Amino acid sequence: MIVFAAALDRIYANPSMAVAALWISASTSEERPIRVIRRAPDRITEFGAARFVSDTGVVDVRIADLPDPRPGDLIVIGADSFIIQGEPTRDRERLIWTLDLRPS
Repeated sequence: MIVFAAALDRIYANPSMAVAALWISASTSEERPIRVIRRAPDRITEFGAARFVSDTGVVDVRIADLPDPRPGDLIVIGADSFIIQGEPTRDRERLIWTLDLRPS
């Protein structure tokens, strides 16, 4: 697992892969600079016989940088602000949080 953590350090340090962001706690107003990898996968939702495709906003952040994100916390990327919606999920190795975001 040390090899995976070292690889993640290099990925998150690469400006072509990750961007600087700011995490702000909804409960304590604590702030912490973090680096995130932005993703925008399409989400397919079925309603009866219809299927809807919608854009999503998702970021991956290292657990070492952000140990305890919560729904309602704010993520600021550049001039854009987002709120974490839903429970954050971890990857299999417990190194990365995936955060589902919505514009604030």
